[in-house]
Amino acid sequence: MLNLEHLSKTYADGTRALSDINLSVRESEIVALIGGSGCGKTTLLRLIAGLDRASAGAIRLDGTTITEPDAAIGIVFQEPRLLPWLTVTDNIAFGLDGVGAAERRERVGHALAKVGLSEHADRWPRDLSGGQQQRVAIARAFVTNPKVLLLDEPFSALDAFTRASLHEHLLGLWEETRPTVVLVTHDVQEAVTLADRAVVMQPKPGRIFDELPLSLARPRDKSGPSFDSAVRRVLAALDQSLQTQHAPKREQDRQAAALWW
Repeated sequence: MLNLEHLSKTYADGTRALSDINLSVRESEIVALIGGSGCGKTTLLRLIAGLDRASAGAIRLDGTTITEPDAAIGIVFQEPRLLPWLTVTDNIAFGLDGVGAAERRERVGHALAKVGLSEHADRWPRDLSGGQQQRVAIARAFVTNPKVLLLDEPFSALDAFTRASLHEHLLGLWEETRPTVVLVTHDVQEAVTLADRAVVMQPKPGRIFDELPLSLARPRDKSGPSFDSAVRRVLAALDQSLQTQHAPKREQDRQAAALWW
């Protein structure tokens, strides 16, 4: 399990990016972080990845405190960030240095097939489209079998058709090893398509406003009433979160329960 405990981040110039974040993500769960610009979603992902240090609080994965990059945690960024001097195959195999040659070939070949790029195995990144490059980045992240996979808006620069295709590739890879996934997105439909839970964040400073379960069967029917209802629930929470005079809904619920008792 991934646990974020009273996590806060204040930058050297005094900017409070995150304040008292408490969140538990179950094994194999897909959680979408969604919120307006400046609510600290990417900062939170960088802290989980060990790419930055928290000002307060702790991040624990199965009881182990995370303070630096860890092999158990993979990340896919907004840009593919492929190495231009390596072929598609070698880019995917980049994190498998400690794996034997035969197993490395098998893993990479399987990942290429799952993202539909087997015929592009020996090509250079410059020869691929943007969507194909992002498929390589996703395959590279999954091929190491991470316990946790972090996705920082990896589909935001793609057209709707390519984005939908990549959603299918992502879920296909996830079904095999079922890592815990934390996805940052601005797209409510994307959150409902992929996630088991939407965590709505509130800005200035970034904090959790509400958590909404997305208990829809997979594959999800985007034309069905349940999908539409889930989208509307997340949109409503997102709209409330942007009205910064409101306290986080979790705190409102706690106060209401205290008054009731």
